[in-house]
Amino acid sequence: MASSSAPQVITCKVAWGAGEELVMEEVEVSPPQRLEIRIKVVSTSICSRDLNARKYQAIFPRIFGHEASGIIESVGQGVTEFNEGDHVLTVFIGECMSCRTCKSGKSSICQVLGLEKKGLMHNDQKTRFAVKGEPVYHFCAISSFSEYTVVHSGCAVKISPHVPLEKLCLLSCGVAAGLGAAWNVADVSKGSTVVIFGLGTVGLSVAQGAKLRGASRIIGVDKNPRKCVNAKVFGITEVIDPNLYKERPIAQVIRHITDGGADFCFDCVGDTDIITTALESCCDGWGVTVALGVPKAKPKISAHYSLFLRGRTLKGSIFGGWKPKSDIPSLVEKYMNKEIQIDDYITHNLPFDDINKAFNLMAEGKCLRCVIHMPR
Repeated sequence: MASSSAPQVITCKVAWGAGEELVMEEVEVSPPQRLEIRIKVVSTSICSRDLNARKYQAIFPRIFGHEASGIIESVGQGVTEFNEGDHVLTVFIGECMSCRTCKSGKSSICQVLGLEKKGLMHNDQKTRFAVKGEPVYHFCAISSFSEYTVVHSGCAVKISPHVPLEKLCLLSCGVAAGLGAAWNVADVSKGSTVVIFGLGTVGLSVAQGAKLRGASRIIGVDKNPRKCVNAKVFGITEVIDPNLYKERPIAQVIRHITDGGADFCFDCVGDTDIITTALESCCDGWGVTVALGVPKAKPKISAHYSLFLRGRTLKGSIFGGWKPKSDIPSLVEKYMNKEIQIDDYITHNLPFDDINKAFNLMAEGKCLRCVIHMPR
């Protein structure tokens, strides 16, 4: 419930900007408005979406970051499910629980708290960050590269105070997105053959999900040899490096080694040409391709209509089809019961001041997830 004393403006350090380097600066963070909460960020990790947005998006100044965990510092009017001191995960796709899609049971894409692209708050289309009176824009309605942030209460999930925030922040996006794509969207079946394009955190989370579903072959496709080294830890059974098959289309290679094509293919890169390749790598009759990645350019897909006539299916996946408030607590429980793994995706831990080093590690393909630890 709301505190008896009204929350005040907080001045804190953030990492923001455009181009190759983020800049540390003092920014004013407004109190939470109606149905909002202000969070002291404890841990946040860098996703490829942050990396690409920093380079390609035009809304600036902007505070990036969306995969985070923290502790509620204050709550706005009308918030009844959270209290100051609650531990939470942020989620870039919210759940209002009252719109048509939330009540349908058929979709996780909330009509009220869906993917926010304007850099503004859902409620009033304004920002909660400012420098010298000038607005600083949000990212994915989260902006976790800040010591404090304000989010809609529908974009946060309460978790137990006994779970490690520095680990669970990965369930805010990458690991949950991959597991859900395998379980909820594709519904990978026992004994099936799975092909995963892109062996970053999302791709390897798809692999973990497919392994837990009993897939017999889980083939990883990636040009970066570093990502292939430890892939088997997450369930990959064999790896294909496209650089070794330049004289043959990679889809042809996959169809050859899988006796006509895979049962399930996943694009975890964010490249529409790879989506086409994944479709071509599926088998006729029941082959399913799931697109998870967000394209940096060329958003339109090109594919021959005969692929669909022969029974192949293309599906899209945002956040793995999970309804955040309804479903994420079950993933937290699975982690605590050691039914799913998260820790092995964390290859680096760095303090907030080294956030640009974390970006460089991801840009160079030298990490899976780098967790940024905020000052205590």
